[in-house]
Amino acid sequence: MTEPQLRFRDDEVVSDPAVTVDSFGDQSNATAVRIEPGDDARALLPHLDRLRLIEVNFPAYTDGRGYSAARILREAGYTGELRAVGDVLIDQLSNMKRCGFDSFAPDHPLNEADAKAALDCWPDVYQATTDGRTPIWTKRHG
Repeated sequence: MTEPQLRFRDDEVVSDPAVTVDSFGDQSNATAVRIEPGDDARALLPHLDRLRLIEVNFPAYTDGRGYSAARILREAGYTGELRAVGDVLIDQLSNMKRCGFDSFAPDHPLNEADAKAALDCWPDVYQATTDGRTPIWTKRHG
C-alpha cells in the first residue's frame, strides 16, 4: 500500500497491501488491488463489493490510461477508495478527481497550497463527473 498525501474521504485509511490484478483472482481475502498500465479495470467489476482500495499507477504523467480505469470503476458503482499513485502532478489533480479519484499518493510530495488551488480552480465543469459536481449544461437546461 502506498500512503496517500491527499485524501478526500471520511472513512479509515485502508492499510491492506495492494495485490496485482493478475494475482487478485487467486486471493480470496484480498481487499486492495493495484492497477498497472495495460491492466483491464473491467476484470475487477465482479469483485467491486469486496474491494476497499484500488490503487491506479501512473508511471509517467503522460500515461492517461488510469483516467479510463477510474471512470470504468466509478461508473460500475465502485464506492471504495480510488487512489492515484506514481507520477501524479499538480496539473492533473482536478481532472483525476473528476474521474473519481479520491486519494492521491504522488512519488514526489505536492505543495499543499498548490494542490488546493488546483482543485479549486474550476468550480464549474462541462462534462459529467463522478465527484458530485453538476455539469454547467445541466444547470442551464435542467
